[in-house]
Amino acid sequence: MKIVHVITRLILGGAQENTLLTCEGLRERGHEVTLITGPALGPEGELLTRARSGDYELIVINSLRRAIDPLLDAVAYRALVRRLGDLKADIVHTHSSKAGILARRAAAKLRGDSDLPKIIHTIHGLPFHPYGSWLANRLYIALERRAAARSDAIISVADAMTRQALAAGVGRAEQYTTIYSGMEVSAFIDRPADADEFRRSLGLTDGDVLVTQVSRLAELKGHEFILTAAERIADRRIHFCFVGDGRRRNAIERAIRASAGLTGRVHLTGLLGPEKIPAVMHAADIVVHCSLREGLARALPQAMLAGKPVISFDIDGASEVVDADTGVLLKPGDTTGLKAAVETLATSPELRARLGEEAQHRAAEKFDHRIMVNQIETLYNTVSQVPPDKPLA
Repeated sequence: MKIVHVITRLILGGAQENTLLTCEGLRERGHEVTLITGPALGPEGELLTRARSGDYELIVINSLRRAIDPLLDAVAYRALVRRLGDLKADIVHTHSSKAGILARRAAAKLRGDSDLPKIIHTIHGLPFHPYGSWLANRLYIALERRAAARSDAIISVADAMTRQALAAGVGRAEQYTTIYSGMEVSAFIDRPADADEFRRSLGLTDGDVLVTQVSRLAELKGHEFILTAAERIADRRIHFCFVGDGRRRNAIERAIRASAGLTGRVHLTGLLGPEKIPAVMHAADIVVHCSLREGLARALPQAMLAGKPVISFDIDGASEVVDADTGVLLKPGDTTGLKAAVETLATSPELRARLGEEAQHRAAEKFDHRIMVNQIETLYNTVSQVPPDKPLA
């Protein structure tokens, strides 16, 4: 099949890694793959370099941006119509809200009297949420409803995304399929040699306990909740580490400097490449994810694959991977519960080992990227009515 993927930008992020692994896996299966993206703008790092080294065509549309801009969006839409018209794809598969809205409209315009291209969209996270303004939420819901009507199938990275979308009147139940976001599991299961080096770089001793969050330093990622809990923990052997970068970095650094209880115990690594994340996960004793909005945070299964217990706010798809046998789920914003969970796990290596072992077993079965690619290809075959090929080994 001729398959075109469209995503707004290739920054360092779960949706972006998911998309690249899908493109790479489909190309390995012999499909003709093209990836269309906007420029990788922002402080979060980029995956364009990896995309350029892939065995598929890469097209960058400069006007395709994350922020709403009527003029740029109109230019991007026309560029998508032109590019998709030239490519004559069997499948157009979109990711992220902006690319999904524009590219699904463009693909539907090209259908004419035929039923090609088939249009698939993946929901990595919904653009409407309780923390958005009423006007923005109403606009996004209206746009997503219209885009869903143009879709042959919709993939959710968690069952929670399907429930929330349907509750908002986006699409029909029969359009939805849950396919968990895959990753290269072997890279996370085996402990990398540089995990110990990472701990040393933070100045930790063997007796220190490291609590890590891997995410952009951005609004709604919950770093302020971790800082509040950390400030209340008296044990100086418990350290905290934020891996990532973003627009909230200066505010986080100011909060650390302003508190004697945080200085020397909260470490910011800045941006690290995806190849460093397995070492980060193995270097941690506990992995937290205190985001208030997330489809299904990629850091959770990554930590679980490394055999680490996880603490997460109970939002979106978190409960589909985290429970009492793999970690701790907390009410969003519960800093008292977060403090207690960190202290309990920090003082019990045996509990950490038991939870981590079960976490690794579950994640290995659910998040293998080869399984994801098989499931996506099967969905393509279903909507195209093509007999399925032999699954990936």
